[in-house]
Amino acid sequence: MNLHELATLIEDKRTEITAWMEKKRQEVSIPIYGSVDIRDAGWKIAVVDANHFPAGFNNVAKEDEEHLAALLRNNILRRDKNCKWVHLYPESHTRNSAYAENLRTLQRLLKMVDFRVTVGSPELEGHGSIAGLSGPLNLDNVELKDFDGQQGIAIDGKRPDLILLNNDLTEGLLPGLASSRVSPPTEMGWHVRKKSDHYQALQDYVDEISEMLGIESWYLMTEWFVSKDKCLDKEACRIELAGEVDHFLSKIGARYQAMGIDREPVVFIKNNSGTYGLGILSVKSGSELLELSNRKMKKLMYSKGGVDVEDFLIQEGVPTCLTTQSDGPVEPVVYLVDGQAASWFYRINEKKSDIENLNSPSAVFQSHSEVGHIYGKHAHGWHALVAELSMLAMGKEFSAYQN
Repeated sequence: MNLHELATLIEDKRTEITAWMEKKRQEVSIPIYGSVDIRDAGWKIAVVDANHFPAGFNNVAKEDEEHLAALLRNNILRRDKNCKWVHLYPESHTRNSAYAENLRTLQRLLKMVDFRVTVGSPELEGHGSIAGLSGPLNLDNVELKDFDGQQGIAIDGKRPDLILLNNDLTEGLLPGLASSRVSPPTEMGWHVRKKSDHYQALQDYVDEISEMLGIESWYLMTEWFVSKDKCLDKEACRIELAGEVDHFLSKIGARYQAMGIDREPVVFIKNNSGTYGLGILSVKSGSELLELSNRKMKKLMYSKGGVDVEDFLIQEGVPTCLTTQSDGPVEPVVYLVDGQAASWFYRINEKKSDIENLNSPSAVFQSHSEVGHIYGKHAHGWHALVAELSMLAMGKEFSAYQN
């Protein structure tokens, strides 16, 4: 079955899907923003990574900015109708001009809807500004100050109404956040969150929407499991993980054969916490794990900030059928604000194959307005649907962390 040929399914059920979405959004706390990477094989369209702290707003199309800004405003004022001052708390990427441009874009979006916007953190004190792609990002002097017995963020001695967190907290909770209103909430940082939590939360939503559409949920979600407590510097752990991988590949291969899918199954082994493409490896057999060089093994066990990795998400690899004219693989990246798929662009990496991780320095990005007529003409509705299901799951994750 090719989902591109079933695009009318979504439109035929549009009223029912919209009502279902509205109901589900009322049941959870929808995050202010998020982004998802989608793989579209034609026979499967699924979210393969979900990020609570998106760092690529500089890649969204100019014509989407007004809508993005309005959605940001709606989310902020729904929680605090008196909010006037938003402070952006960033990562400490002083040499990453693309990241600085992401912050410049977020700052511009918020100013478009009349918020005062400051940017900075105690870690960036003394930098003054960092270079973005289109110019410098000026940083505010951020201090830590006592507010009612708790340490909080202060600019010129005053506390912002809202801290918009654009730092994934891989290395732990940062100073000054406990006494302020923070969005997304700090519980969604990688010091707490697990990738597998997202897919567990997502499964129920995908099951429900698939039943509504009359298709199997397999078509809209990757297969996965978690391998825990794998100290991969020890041979016994590697042998055990290799056996788990072979069993999983055998299960996927049997499904492909039954469905007439002519592909060799691949799995991705990912750090169950963390981001930035670190701690990711794709394999076609367990033996590949046992034959890894020390360099690749260390890469698999390494995460941002040097945090040790022992729990791994093992995820079905989904090839992409979207390609450039020169056959470079393409994947959609959807940016969501207040639960809505508000803008997307395409990650293109002509140095990779259609099954490899495209998130590497050789990747380039093109906006939906530039190439969406090519890559999204048959699949746009499916991409938006799985992205918005993923945002629901992010809200469900937060509810679970609160309990």
